[in-house]
Amino acid sequence: MTMSRTCAVLIASAVTVMALPNAASAQCQGCYIPPPQPCVTCYQRQVVPPQYRTVEETVMVAPGGVIAHRTPAQYRTVMVPQTVMVAPEGVQYERTPPQYATRQRVEMVAPAREYYMATPPRCSTCGY
Repeated sequence: MTMSRTCAVLIASAVTVMALPNAASAQCQGCYIPPPQPCVTCYQRQVVPPQYRTVEETVMVAPGGVIAHRTPAQYRTVMVPQTVMVAPEGVQYERTPPQYATRQRVEMVAPAREYYMATPPRCSTCGY
């Protein structure tokens, strides 16, 4: 009886092994597996340097102002030996205009940036 049980277990095991799919058929049957691509990265890094422009602007170098000049009184001797004031003491004002100059400065229009761009195919027949 132990012999028949052993045989029954062996036969059942053999039938089970035959019924189970093997490792090759368990993975994929009839699937398309693409060939390994020669192009590891199909994108190329592009770097755009920062962009600058020159700006001209008018700046004030010296502000305008007013300069006061004192004028002394003027005296003259007339017919009788006498000195008479002809013009009183006064002040004359001289206006100076502001002075301007053109200054150039460089300013950044766009900072440096980088992006990835798809590379064109190297081969026209296979696309790689």
